[in-house]
Amino acid sequence: MQDASTKAARKPAARTVAKASPSSTRASKASPASGRRRATAPSASSVAQVRLQADEMAELRDVMRQLSLTTTSDALREGIRLLVNEAREIAAAHEIQNFYGGGPAPLPDGVVPATPEELAAADSELW
Repeated sequence: MQDASTKAARKPAARTVAKASPSSTRASKASPASGRRRATAPSASSVAQVRLQADEMAELRDVMRQLSLTTTSDALREGIRLLVNEAREIAAAHEIQNFYGGGPAPLPDGVVPATPEELAAADSELW
């Protein structure tokens, strides 16, 4: 019979991450004497699980090499950081649209609007 550590060691890397659950962010333990649950301090981190297809995992590993990210967790944290920034930018854009009633924000004094040709030239720029 195999013990739990042997079984965990044989699982593929993409499947070894545990599922996120409410108990991972708010831990509680049963008290053996009373049978009641007692709350413990919240943990500093949570565990999340993601199932990736083989091609997604290969892409992730390529990106990890390109960006010098040493662990899958580092790569996923970076992805989450980018998603959070994107969501903040979208929220800010919505706030600006709501503030100006859906119209464009006014230009500062002395600034003239860009011409269609200038906008087209800017769109065709390569970085």
